[in-house]
Amino acid sequence: MQYFRPRLFLGMTATPDKRTDNDANDNIYEIFHHQIAYEIRLQQAMEEDLLCPFHYFGITDLSVVQDTKAKNILEEEFNKLICDERVKHIIEQSEYYGYSGDRVKGLIFCSRKQECKELSKKFNDLGYRTVALSGEDSEEVRQNAFERLAMEEGEQTDKTKPLDYIFSVDILNEGVDIVEVNQVIMLRPTQSPIVFIQQLGRGLRKANGKEYVVILDFIGNYNNNFMIPVALSGDRSYNADTIRKYVISGNRTIPGASTIHFDEVAKNKIFHSIDRIRGIKSIIRESYISLKNRLGRTPRLYDFYSNNEVDPLVIIREYKTYYGFLESMEKANYCCTLTEQEKLILEYLSKTILSGVRPEELEILQLLLHQNAISIETFQKIYQEKYRKNIMEDQVNCALGVLQGKFVSNEKEYQKYETIDMISCDQTSRITRVSKYGELLRNVEFRSQVEDIIKVGLARYHDKFMNTNEVVSPFVLYEKYSRRDVSLLMNCGKDLSSVMFGMKRIQEDVFIFVTYHKEKAEDERNYVDGKPDYADVFEDNMIFKWDSKIGMGMESTYMKDVITAPRKHLFVKKSDAESNFYYMGTFDIIDVKEARKEDNKGKLKPISKVVAKMHHPVRDDLLCYMQSNIE
Repeated sequence: MQYFRPRLFLGMTATPDKRTDNDANDNIYEIFHHQIAYEIRLQQAMEEDLLCPFHYFGITDLSVVQDTKAKNILEEEFNKLICDERVKHIIEQSEYYGYSGDRVKGLIFCSRKQECKELSKKFNDLGYRTVALSGEDSEEVRQNAFERLAMEEGEQTDKTKPLDYIFSVDILNEGVDIVEVNQVIMLRPTQSPIVFIQQLGRGLRKANGKEYVVILDFIGNYNNNFMIPVALSGDRSYNADTIRKYVISGNRTIPGASTIHFDEVAKNKIFHSIDRIRGIKSIIRESYISLKNRLGRTPRLYDFYSNNEVDPLVIIREYKTYYGFLESMEKANYCCTLTEQEKLILEYLSKTILSGVRPEELEILQLLLHQNAISIETFQKIYQEKYRKNIMEDQVNCALGVLQGKFVSNEKEYQKYETIDMISCDQTSRITRVSKYGELLRNVEFRSQVEDIIKVGLARYHDKFMNTNEVVSPFVLYEKYSRRDVSLLMNCGKDLSSVMFGMKRIQEDVFIFVTYHKEKAEDERNYVDGKPDYADVFEDNMIFKWDSKIGMGMESTYMKDVITAPRKHLFVKKSDAESNFYYMGTFDIIDVKEARKEDNKGKLKPISKVVAKMHHPVRDDLLCYMQSNIE
């Protein structure tokens, strides 16, 4: 490539981002001057019918009783991998889920070489025809195994017989094209979405007599189980809520005839892994390197969003500002410097408006990048033309308060952010860019980062939150919101998170916040008037039963706020591991009665038991997710 000087270089690769952790200068994008003629990933390939449909089954791996004869932990773990009970479990599942075609032609991916050999031997002892391949085997040995796997029964000779399975570690991930493969079994933890797709892809080639491929993934208690839905969905945002949504909805996001199914135990293992995603900073850094290689320049936050890389909110949660991340990532190579005031403004904007739950603040900032002042009336007209809806002056004033550093939860936060000095509004209802802020915008890097926040926020709003009937509610059904978001959307003027617990009345609206599975086991079942009773649960997809706080009978101000509110909203999250709540919609109270319940000191106190009827049936997959048990 250094020698030839053609008019066009055309390169084709399946793994352009494979070696982002390597220090060597192996940036494929750079070789081709960062020009990408065409790119296709799994989802699009399925949509265009270029691949064979697949039926993926996430199956719980067998939990084996501790081996007391093992000399050490490594030997004990290995003995579990090759024990007769696990072999029986694998065979039972492989026969149950089957394959497409006259006979099985399968690949089995293992964790280690010795596991390959031992499992292959045990399968052979049970009548299967298998071999184990590793990097130690010659190309001739491998090719012979591939040909035997592809053979039909009638093609066998005395010396060469067909294979049912090839056991492998490492070597079959890429560069192998056995189109006849109709079953893929994964017996190793998923450490990388790239490797997962490579292994799944061994079965996605089309072949005569093969209608689909069966993928069996044996899922154990691995920290990286969250990589499985990341790989299947193709969504590299690493936003825990997005990953959960994919596991919940599954087949809704797979094109064509392919299906995805997790058994309940396997699904809970994945949810458990999602709740405790580890190594997120390492994931962010790998994503950054990949994106930088692709673009040929330092990425902006919006580049992460538009290229479906790590969610900007995930980056900000770890580093507070993108500037802080770039300092950490580039170190001495990042020459741009910001003042403490500039850093403070970026931190506040990242914290309050980057999520894009509403556009008001973002649009005001956008306008004031290019002009010193604008009247509220002019802003209202611009807003109405762009969003086809009116915005009242009190809503504009609330947005201005946010941009003046007032959207905080406590005095300490207020003292920190009150000096951001970005905008002011005089008695003539004219929104003005503060001169000091205007001077800061002359710093190219600072201005660029402000523009970046605005761009990401508006994109998120248009993609996630714009389709809502704001006459009824500013919230989008089944999207996730924090208590902070509720404070913002209800124009509270400040963050009420610290006082917004199980119930909060805001003017004409009441908000109920429920954690479906409480942390303490004794909270899962309530005893009311000495009788067991389940509370805070969906009876079905329309009826929800909710208990008030202990001590709040029907005559309490607390309950009167709930009962008399014209609009009642329900927000639910499955467990405390989730930071945000699903918006389940509005509801009516169809029954309420008073009972008694013991408080923490064992004293009986009044409690109100409410039966609510949702205005919209709760989506079935989300309901199943809420109701499934947590291990």
